[in-house]
Amino acid sequence: MKCPNCNNDSKDSAKFCEECGTRLVVVCGSCGTELKPTAKFCSECGTAAQASAGEDNATAPHHPASPTRPEDAGAERRQLTVMFCDIVGSTELSEKLDPEILREIVHSYHETTGRVIGRYEGYNAQYLGDGLLVYFGYPIAHDDDAERAVRAGREIITALSEMNATLEKEHGTTISVRVGIHTGPVVIGAVGYGGRQENLALGSTTNIAARFEGAAEPNTVLISETTLRLIPGLFVTEEVQMPPLKGVTTAIRGYVVRHPSGVGSNLADTIRLTPLVGRELEVGLCLDRWEMVQDGAGQALLLSGDAGIGKSRLLVVLRERLADTPHTWLECRGSYYMRQTAFQPVTELLQQAVGFQAADTVEIKLERLRKGLEITGVSVADTLPLLASLLSLPLPGGQEAGSTVGSEKRKETIAALVGWIHAVATKQPLVLIVEDLHWCDPSTVEFLGILVEQIEASRVMVVVAFRPEAKLPWPGRSNQTPVVLGPLRSSQVASMVTSVAGGRNVPDDMVKFIIDKAGGIPLYVEEITKMMIESEQVNLVDGRYELIGEIDTLSIPTTLQ
Repeated sequence: MKCPNCNNDSKDSAKFCEECGTRLVVVCGSCGTELKPTAKFCSECGTAAQASAGEDNATAPHHPASPTRPEDAGAERRQLTVMFCDIVGSTELSEKLDPEILREIVHSYHETTGRVIGRYEGYNAQYLGDGLLVYFGYPIAHDDDAERAVRAGREIITALSEMNATLEKEHGTTISVRVGIHTGPVVIGAVGYGGRQENLALGSTTNIAARFEGAAEPNTVLISETTLRLIPGLFVTEEVQMPPLKGVTTAIRGYVVRHPSGVGSNLADTIRLTPLVGRELEVGLCLDRWEMVQDGAGQALLLSGDAGIGKSRLLVVLRERLADTPHTWLECRGSYYMRQTAFQPVTELLQQAVGFQAADTVEIKLERLRKGLEITGVSVADTLPLLASLLSLPLPGGQEAGSTVGSEKRKETIAALVGWIHAVATKQPLVLIVEDLHWCDPSTVEFLGILVEQIEASRVMVVVAFRPEAKLPWPGRSNQTPVVLGPLRSSQVASMVTSVAGGRNVPDDMVKFIIDKAGGIPLYVEEITKMMIESEQVNLVDGRYELIGEIDTLSIPTTLQ
């Protein structure tokens, strides 16, 4: 084991460095739990352990929830979603409690929040006493960092409410937190001198996030309008009256995040959808396979393409085109955050199919499930226990759900799900949409493979959408049709620019710039066009757009950062 301070080699069982006396500790990079030097996985959360304390674990006590802490390679400019989280009334808490008890509570608070932040791959930049400064988008950038931050903030509040039950029982107290989130540009790099350097983000973004945290009500997540624009339709939010923010000269609107909207895709909730351009062949192919399904020949469409290429948009058009045809439409999607949770998208399907409501009690949910199965005509006695178990619904009288052996129970559950799908399709043709297959858990993928294998004589159309790097584990069959979406041609990009511009004429130089910048990716075309129209680079004169001076070739829309 290497010492993180002097790099001296020590034996694995050593607790302190023989050279400089530094304490040698191996901790989990996800939840901060101390591990044995020989441990391969964390006993608390199951995360793989690092090879030695001298590598990433050396810094983990200060950043237990973070991905590998980067070595400073000079400052860099980034877009970050910054989250501040702070305990409410910490001063009063410190006066009320013995310091040792307070330390124990703060330690539990850090462990609890660290597990949540690590799950969403946030970077715990600083512990500010009982406050947290967390970055989403550094050192690892994701295309959904704003969503990750909001989900992490909500989950922290939920996790602490569960922790409070223990605190109330043991110490007669509870804690609450405020969470503030803002997204914007920063410059991030080493700050400090000598061995006291930290990688911190500088700029107004962190200041605004801190002010939002201070303005939030206890146990709420308060986000800025900029962050809200990056998560359209995914959460139910409520605008609140914002007080003047200290040090912030411009008025910024704030929104309290109430709860997830339950919408699978944020695309269908976008205020305006640009007309689909250049996908006539793909839409025609989908409709041709739908005709085969109506005749009793089940089909699977394998829809692949890069992020932003228009997979979800194509599915919106497919649903519109089938609106006048009797059918059942069910949809779900894989989730990066839930990719290790067995059957997670399938539970979403079931809840949608039987009409679960947020306010339903366990008894009401069981009754909805029972009635839903009865309507389809499946054997309720055989199917209900398995699907109830899948939905984490306890059966009355301690009734068991099929086999108690893990692998056998999974096979029985898959068979019950396939039977249920077939039963639904006997009433009327069924369209089953699964988006983001690349993030589906192995059990869901296994279920889909068996389903595709068994729908050849059913009125079922399965559409799975995924990115090209995903590899389908099931063998190819005659009822499977690949639908590959590629970049748009230049003429199609020009047509899309005109659509985004509301049919108004757009300067040729602007169209050429967008063609070169967007690379034929529809999402890029739309967002760059919107940015230019809403900026000071163009003017609307007599019903047409005109450029003002040179095009700013460095600007990138916030949505694409």
